[in-house]
Amino acid sequence: MLPKIKQVRAYVVRGGGADYHDQGDGHWIDDHIATPMAKYPEYRQSRQSFGINVLGTLVVEIEATDGTVGFAVTTGGEPAAYIVEKHLARFLEGRSPTDYEKIWDQMYFGTQYYGRKGLVVNAISGVDLALWDLLGKLRQEPVYHLLGGAVRDELSFYATGARPDLAKGMGFIGGKMPLHHGPAEGEEGLAKNIAELATMRERCGDDFWLMFDCWMALDLNYATRLAHKAKDYGLKWIEEALSPDDYWGYAALKKAAPAGMLVTTGEHEATRWGFRMLMEMECCDIIQPDVGWCGGVTELLKISAMADSRGVMVIPHGSSVYSYHFVITRHNSPFAEFLMMAPKADQVQPMFHPQLLDEPVPVNGRLKATALDKPGFGVELNPAVTLHRPYTH
Repeated sequence: MLPKIKQVRAYVVRGGGADYHDQGDGHWIDDHIATPMAKYPEYRQSRQSFGINVLGTLVVEIEATDGTVGFAVTTGGEPAAYIVEKHLARFLEGRSPTDYEKIWDQMYFGTQYYGRKGLVVNAISGVDLALWDLLGKLRQEPVYHLLGGAVRDELSFYATGARPDLAKGMGFIGGKMPLHHGPAEGEEGLAKNIAELATMRERCGDDFWLMFDCWMALDLNYATRLAHKAKDYGLKWIEEALSPDDYWGYAALKKAAPAGMLVTTGEHEATRWGFRMLMEMECCDIIQPDVGWCGGVTELLKISAMADSRGVMVIPHGSSVYSYHFVITRHNSPFAEFLMMAPKADQVQPMFHPQLLDEPVPVNGRLKATALDKPGFGVELNPAVTLHRPYTH
C-alpha cells in the first residue's frame, strides 16, 4: 500500500518558467507577433501590452503522509492557486495517489459549473501532473514507465523560435516560426510573412521542415491565402490559424489548404470533449494538446487514444518534461516540440528555466529515453526561486 495524500499546496511564481511569456525586454517571443489583439494598433507590438503574462506560474505540491512531495508547474498564477487550495484539494487529501482516475473525475465535474476549459482546467492539469510526479516518486519509477514504457530509444525535436536557420545547425528536424503580421496589416504584412519564409527556406535548404505558428490571429480567408502563398516554399504546416472556438473555420481551412500541407491546432483546446470536436469535424491533421492546460496526463491519455483510433498524430505543445514522458510512450507521437527560450533563439536552454532543476534538454535535436529515468518527472523545484502561497485551506 502506498502512503496517502496528506496535503495539497499551491504557489505562484513570477518571471519565466511555466509562464514562458513572462520574459524581459528584447525576447523573440514578444516581438510584434500576430495575435487576435493585433487589430488594435496599441496592442500590436507586444503581447505583454494586452496582458499575456498577467497570470504567472502555478506550482502545485502534493505531500504524502511519508513526507514524499510530488510537484508540477503550469500557468494560472493566483486565481488558479485559489481554485487548487479552496476547491480541488478536498478531492485529494486523505486519498491514495493511485486513485488518479477518480480524483480527476471529481475535480472536473466538481468545477464543471464554472470550469470546463481555460483557467480551471489549467489548475486541474497542474494538480494531475503533481499527482503523477508523486506516484512516480513513491514507486521509484519515471512517469514514462507508469504510462507503458518507451516505444522508441530517443525523442527527436523540432524547434519553435525566431531562427529556424540556427535550429537546423543545432540538429533539430524542423523550425516553427512565429507569424509576425496578421490581417490588420493587410497585403504588405502578408508579403512580409512570405518574405520571411522565403529567407528561411533559402538559409535552411529544402530538406528541413518550416512551419508557421499563427497564435489564433487569422481569419479563414487570410489563412487560406497565406497557406497557398507559402506552398511555394514548402511550408509543412500552418498552426492555430483561427480562434480555437471556430471549429467550422478549421474544417473549411483543412479542405482549402494545399495538398500535402498540414493544418494543426489544439494548444488552447481542453479535455476529451474539446478534442472530440476537433477530430469529428475534421478540423486538423495534427492535434497539439498542452499537457499543462488540457487536463493533465490522465486526460491526455484519453485524448491520445481517441486520436490514435483516427490516425491523427498527437504532438503536444511545449511543456518540457511533462510532454517528454508522454511522447516517448506513444506510437502516434513520433516527434516533440522544443521551445527555444533563449532571448535570441540562438542556443538551447531548459524550457522552464529557472524554475526546474535537472531539466533535460535535447542534444543535437535529440533526447535519449534514459535521460528520463529518474523517479516521477525527474526534476526538482529550484530552491532559489521565490514561492508565494497566496491562499491556504
